[in-house]
Amino acid sequence: MISISKLYCGAVEALDHIRYGKTSLKDKRPVVVWNVTKACNLKCIHCYAKADNNPAPDELTTKEGFKLLEDLAQFGSPVILFSGGEPLIRSDILDLIYKAVSSGLRTVISTNGILIDEALAKELKKLGVSYVGISLDGWKEVHDRFRGVKGAFEKVISAVSACKKEGLKVGLRFTMSKLNAKEIPKIFELVEELEIPRVCFYHLVYSGRGSKLIDQDLSHEETRYWVDYIISKTKELHDKNLK
Repeated sequence: MISISKLYCGAVEALDHIRYGKTSLKDKRPVVVWNVTKACNLKCIHCYAKADNNPAPDELTTKEGFKLLEDLAQFGSPVILFSGGEPLIRSDILDLIYKAVSSGLRTVISTNGILIDEALAKELKKLGVSYVGISLDGWKEVHDRFRGVKGAFEKVISAVSACKKEGLKVGLRFTMSKLNAKEIPKIFELVEELEIPRVCFYHLVYSGRGSKLIDQDLSHEETRYWVDYIISKTKELHDKNLK
């Protein structure tokens, strides 16, 4: 992942030393992404995991998950990112988060935001979650179409607001394709309006349901255009002290 605000604007965050450390490259440990479940409450058209209503038959139990987190902490991994599927669907997710945080792992969640209300945001903050990344694929109808559920966009806005109210760092995750690249300016408008401190842009992944959208991936020329746009807007917002 390339941080434009750091590379281009020279911005530094307080927790960067946890992510990246101050030691040599040979001493670095990997950030770990754990897809804790295949189950999801949406059916996104570009989902690389082909998530649906059902968990995978071989998902780790709570006990096995605890052991994994202990091993990662002992190994020295700086960050654990809970993903899926939709990680907040797991009935034991709060227990897993507690275990991760108490083991010394910087704990991050990647979510569609549907289940986050003020009560859950408060609980995540209390548990010590460092960051919540919420997926957003475009403005209103575009996002709802990507997610297959009417009202999904409003749920994202509500989830972002709940996290911000509780002082929980929150950001957006946007997967670019021909189907939604023109939404990027609106995403930046939303970032500025709601003072969202972070937005991550991703390429389409050619697996799961994403494998059916290969012809909708951006060309090299289109990618260059939008990357240049993202860099320009990042600099603009940085100069406005929105970091």
